[in-house]
Amino acid sequence: MNTENDLKATQVVDHMMKHDLFSQWLGIEVIEIKEGYSKIKMIIRKEMINGLGIIHGGVTFSMADSAFAFACNNRNVLSVALDTSINFLKPVHVDDILIAEAKELHNGKSTGLYHITITNQHDHTVAFFKGTCYRTQKSLI
Repeated sequence: MNTENDLKATQVVDHMMKHDLFSQWLGIEVIEIKEGYSKIKMIIRKEMINGLGIIHGGVTFSMADSAFAFACNNRNVLSVALDTSINFLKPVHVDDILIAEAKELHNGKSTGLYHITITNQHDHTVAFFKGTCYRTQKSLI
C-alpha cells in the first residue's frame, strides 16, 4: 500500500517524465516509485546499436541515469548528479527488455547515494551504476 510520501514521489516523477523528452525518446516506462526508489523499463531498438553490433553503452548509462534521477528527486527536492559511474557486465542486444532498479543507500541533507542495477528479460544483470547527487534545497513541483 502506498504511503502519502510514496504518492507525492509518484507525482514528482510523473512531472519529471512529462518534461523529460530524452527519457521519452528512450521509451522508458515507469514501473514503480517509492520515496528514494525507482524501477523503470525499456525495450532496446535497432537505432541504439553501435558499430560493434551491440547496444551503445551510452544507452544503458542513460537509462540508469534516468532511474537515478527519479529516485533522488522524488522527495520533491531538486537534486543533480554530482558523480556517476557504471560497470558494464554483459552486452545488450536489440529487442532486449531492460529493467533498471534504483535503491537509495544514503539520504543526506546535501547529498544522496544510489545504486542502480540493470537487468535484462532473462534476469541477467547487464550493468551496475552508482550515483551521488547534490541536493539544491529547491522544490521541483
